[in-house]
Formats: sequence, structure tokens, C-alpha cells
Amino acid sequence: MHNRGSNKISSRIAQIRLVSSHPEVYEPCDDSFALVDALLADRSNLLEHRPTLCMEVGCGSGYVIASLALMLGEEVPGVQYIATDTNPNAVEVTRETLKAHGVHAELINTDIASGLEKRLAGLIDVMVVNPPYVPTPEDEVGRVGIASAWAGGENGRRVIDKIFPIADKLLSDRGWLYMVTLTTNNPSQICLQMREKGYASRIIVQRSTEEESLHIIKFWRDFGIKPDAKENVTVNKTAPARVLDTLLSQVHRLSLKKSGNSNSS
Repeated sequence: MHNRGSNKISSRIAQIRLVSSHPEVYEPCDDSFALVDALLADRSNLLEHRPTLCMEVGCGSGYVIASLALMLGEEVPGVQYIATDTNPNAVEVTRETLKAHGVHAELINTDIASGLEKRLAGLIDVMVVNPPYVPTPEDEVGRVGIASAWAGGENGRRVIDKIFPIADKLLSDRGWLYMVTLTTNNPSQICLQMREKGYASRIIVQRSTEEESLHIIKFWRDFGIKPDAKENVTVNKTAPARVLDTLLSQVHRLSLKKSGNSNSS
């Protein structure tokens, strides 16, 4: 079991014993722990940031989104959470994990943010992503079941490169993106490409295991950087409460349609 140290820190993140599981759903592992550790390391900034809407792309077991909700907790009231996964089993496992921890998120079975881009455009203040980053043959990308959690295609970049332009549309003008990358993914090149789109970046956590070297990178819009003329930086204000309520009502209906049922808040 992952040793989280003090009880104070442990109370701010999801507990492994309360994380649900399924044979076809990726369980919390070193990359999940590194992402949550990055969020913990940046927690004081997150509390000051006071996000309105947080999103996880590829929620898997629900360990990360539950941890984010717990670490923001009552100190940032009124935060709404959305999580997506292409694997319907992951959506149900995340639902169980959230319920076990007493937190709530709207859960949607979809690929990245398919069907949500117009509704969520410019509204996400914090996005967290542990993408499929393992280099694999291209034909393994997007397979049904647990393989969708790790198969990243050539250099592990197939899904990562799909996520960035979507994140660019969804993030608010003050939006932050936290993403797990592998050395093989060429994180330096990723940061350079994002800089060309007007984003600054910083490695929050760097961790080496026996099998891989992980980098958790935080991206945010830097209006001092002139983006590539071909790219447009979307500038959106934080949604007023009325607009946000309407948005979440729409998301809730889509969640019911996609997953067949929904958490009660």
C-alpha cells in the first residue's frame, strides 16, 4: 500500500481501501500517486486559485478526482467537479469511489470531452489528466477495456496530442492543466509546443521508478507569451453561477443518457 505519511495529509486524499475496482479498470499506481502528490504540492496555490469548475479526463478508478475534491474540501466552497472516461466500467468504479469518500462529481462516459466541448468551452479552471502515455503499436490505441488506460501509440503521444487542443478550448483564461508524462513522451518538446500556444509550464513532480521516469507538468496561460499567429488563445471569464447551474444541469442530463444512472448529490 502507498504510504501517505501523516494522518493530516491522508485525510486530504482518497484512501486506497475505499477506492473501488473492476478487472477492466486501471487501479491507482505510481503515476496516479505522483499526480496526486503534485496536486498536494501545489495545494496552497489551488486554494488561492479558488476554482469554480474542475475536470478530470480519464478518471479510471476515481482516485485522482476524489483526492482533488478532498484536498479542496470546505476551504473552497461551491466547487463543481466533472470527470470523463471512455471506459463505462471506469465511470461506475469512479462513482463508487466518490460515494465512499462522501464527495460528488458529474460523471460522463465519453472520449476525452466529446459532446461537451461547446458547453464547457472556457469554463474549466483546473483540469487533471493521467493519459495513456505508454508507447505501443498504433492499433492498440483506443481499444475497449483496460488497455485504453495505457496504450499511447507511437512515443506514447497519440492520445496526449489529442488532449491538448481540447484542453485549450475548455480551460478558462485562468485555467490550470496538470498532466502526467513519461520521459519517452518528450516532455521538453511538449512544453515547447504548448509555449507556442501561449502556455507557460512547470514540472511539479519528477519521479523515477524501476519501470519509468514520470513528470507531472502544470500548464497555464501566460498572456506575456505571444502565441503562434495560427493559434487563437481563448479568453473566457469564469462562468457566473447562473450559467454554471445551467451547464451542470445539461451535463447531468447527458450523464444520465450516457451512463444509465447518476449519483445523487
